[in-house]
Amino acid sequence: RKAEARRNWPLWTDRSLLKSFADPEELQSDGDPSLPSPRERRAAWLSIYRNSRCRMETCFDFSRCEKHGFKVFTYPRERDQPLSESYSKILTSIERSRYYTPNPEEACLFILSIDTLDRDHLSGQYVRNVNEKIRGFPLWNGGRNHLIFNLYSGTWPNYTEDLGFDIGQAILAKASFYTETFRPGFDISIPLFSKDHPQRGGERGWLYQDSIPPKKKYLLVFKGKRYLTGIGSGTRNALHHIHNGKDIISLTTCKHGKDWEKHKDTRCDKDNVDYEKFDYQELLHNSTFCIVPRGRRLGSFRFLEALQAACIPVLLSDGWELPFAEAIDWGKAAVVGNERLLLQVPRPDPAHARHKGPPSVDASGGGAPKHLPGLWQIIKDRLLPHRSRSRFLWNTLPGGLLALPDFSTHPGDFPFYYLQHGSSPSEKFTAFIRAVSPASSLSQPILRLIQAVSGSHYCAQILVLWSCEKPPPPSGKWPQTTVPLTIIQGRRKLSDRFFPYAAIQTDAVLSLDEHTSLSTSEVDFAFVVWRSFPERIVGFPARSHFWDAEQRHWGYTSKWTNELSIVLTAAAFYHRYYHSLFTEYLPAGLRELVDGLAACEDILMNVLVAAVTKLPPIKVTQRKQHKEPVPQQVKGMAGTAGGQRFSQQQDCLNQLADWFGYMPLVSSQLRLDPVLFKDQVSVLRKKYPRLEK
Repeated sequence: RKAEARRNWPLWTDRSLLKSFADPEELQSDGDPSLPSPRERRAAWLSIYRNSRCRMETCFDFSRCEKHGFKVFTYPRERDQPLSESYSKILTSIERSRYYTPNPEEACLFILSIDTLDRDHLSGQYVRNVNEKIRGFPLWNGGRNHLIFNLYSGTWPNYTEDLGFDIGQAILAKASFYTETFRPGFDISIPLFSKDHPQRGGERGWLYQDSIPPKKKYLLVFKGKRYLTGIGSGTRNALHHIHNGKDIISLTTCKHGKDWEKHKDTRCDKDNVDYEKFDYQELLHNSTFCIVPRGRRLGSFRFLEALQAACIPVLLSDGWELPFAEAIDWGKAAVVGNERLLLQVPRPDPAHARHKGPPSVDASGGGAPKHLPGLWQIIKDRLLPHRSRSRFLWNTLPGGLLALPDFSTHPGDFPFYYLQHGSSPSEKFTAFIRAVSPASSLSQPILRLIQAVSGSHYCAQILVLWSCEKPPPPSGKWPQTTVPLTIIQGRRKLSDRFFPYAAIQTDAVLSLDEHTSLSTSEVDFAFVVWRSFPERIVGFPARSHFWDAEQRHWGYTSKWTNELSIVLTAAAFYHRYYHSLFTEYLPAGLRELVDGLAACEDILMNVLVAAVTKLPPIKVTQRKQHKEPVPQQVKGMAGTAGGQRFSQQQDCLNQLADWFGYMPLVSSQLRLDPVLFKDQVSVLRKKYPRLEK
């Protein structure tokens, strides 16, 4: 009976069952003979990485980070040592960051000036004798507290993890990381990126917040090289079986390497012709899923390309430690298949995929220069685990990079997560008035402003930032208010107004200039609006930006138009967390720029909030048009002063766009007015009747 049961059971190579999939000869082949065995991989790993059991507790000196905090030192560059374009971008980005220190005594982490990105000894960028060079560095210390970057390891035909030198106790930030050689909690897997990847900014992703991707033309696509021999050929060679020419497109070409014609098979000629019929970018942007198979190594450029195009990656790369998997939950952004069970990958459900949606490409950091902030934050979280970010913060917009643990580790303290937690911001606000007038006595505008703001039943306290040369008037000269009034001595820098002062305890901050004219009703209405949009800037005076095609730069205008992209912080509500972001997240160079240009702090705060939220500010109705004050020293030359101020604002806008690598500001045509505003009805039916006087 057992023999009869065996005869009746269908053979897995039955042509009638697998007619439309593959030939039996293909399925019976036992993998790629060029693949190294696990024992060979282990032997290659141990011959190079002698400290394979390194952990932060055993191979990292925490004491170096205690006195000066998290600082990064880059070794001086040697004149006769060539650097690839990619590694030069990495070093430049580090030196521009807020963590950089030129003093090795202050450093917590060290970066070599030797280019270790390409460790394929057949490559023209391969650096020889690395072991001898690093042993001569007095700071090397066996690699302790060092971080080494690598994109390509090993060479033809096996492409092992061989770097050609002993990394010692250094942390390895590597692309195409194999899970068996990855040291959890110590090494960091990074995405593979091309040398053309921008250092900052770049083209924005095609996925927008809270948007559901529409039904796309294709369900699943792949277009790439089909390796005829060697490692990685098995997976790509099998992809032609899923092609149906309709909603599933799988295109391969044999044209790879110098001797591809020696190994060409019967499919090559037809595949090469079909390959040229479709555009790669058009396929990416018009498909719900994109196949991301392994290349010669585990990683692939198309992983970042698919994410940027809002195409959900279908990963076919067994043993790949996904980039930043320590922080990012890739299960919510990708489908992970098995190379050896290619035909058993379930047919993806577009409805489910559109519902889940891949996360923002910014969360994964992009190419190496762009993912450096994420790399630093992961290491910092390891140094202070009790203040580390939760996976919720890492995987919920705007992402872990923008949720500073120095501010809080509780999601409810940030302006982005109120809806997810079913909570609301506090019901009071802090008025923050910046005083710069050189007069020794208080001017009438600031007195009226204090009285109007203190009249709001939402006001918790008033803080006055005194940024004048002369000391502030005595307490008896200030008006009597129903709320506490505190004077803070400033350093006479424009960026001071966005410092995270400990005195600010409420979620909402009402930022004001001393010459601002507002009524209590205007303040009340704006605060009510802000509580519905706590992640945005909500205020009164608005400005806009535009692209000047003739001058080839960004323009700034204060003219009343149908669009706005900036709300001046001379009269605006925002969350106090943005003070921490402004001071601790932005590089010092940007704050220095603000201190040197007139009204640049307004623009930078708006650019920062737009970069974080991808949303425009909100303008509310105002009785009087805001006028920017003319500095006292140029009084009588208002036209000249106004023109100079405008020129500086436009210069500021363009320098910020250059620094960010793109223009973060988002335009809007929305203005919010109270219900029945200026309607021909009785004022008794209106909640804010004084807004119309």
